[in-house]
Amino acid sequence: MSTATPTAVTPLSTQDAEILLTAARRAAEAAGATVSVTVLDAGGHLLAFRRDDRAVLVSGETSTRKAYTALQLNAPTADLVDLVKPDGPFHSLATALDRPLLFIAGGLPVHRDGRLVGAIGVGGGAPEQDHAFATAAVTALA
Repeated sequence: MSTATPTAVTPLSTQDAEILLTAARRAAEAAGATVSVTVLDAGGHLLAFRRDDRAVLVSGETSTRKAYTALQLNAPTADLVDLVKPDGPFHSLATALDRPLLFIAGGLPVHRDGRLVGAIGVGGGAPEQDHAFATAAVTALA
């Protein structure tokens, strides 16, 4: 029997959230995209949100749902798209849980020391762009 105490992991801070938000927005600006960015902590609570002035209004909702989905399933939303297609194993997941899940690329879990500490979601660009912007943000935090 192990007597080792699990190592505490520093939670995602508002400063971390600002780093994520800023890095995602810079990546989007460099690509000429206008987006919304949402950062959630490990409990699903909003840490940061920003919608570019010219971003489509729905991008605020999609960025939040992408972050929530990545957090709840601890997986990039880009990796989940095929799983919810009509022939996929999680086909009914999107409607069965009555939760704000969205299976479109652009959401990423955020890990620290191998533990889930939050998530980021980006909406407003093409799905592949949103995924790239979120990836740039997570890389900047690391």
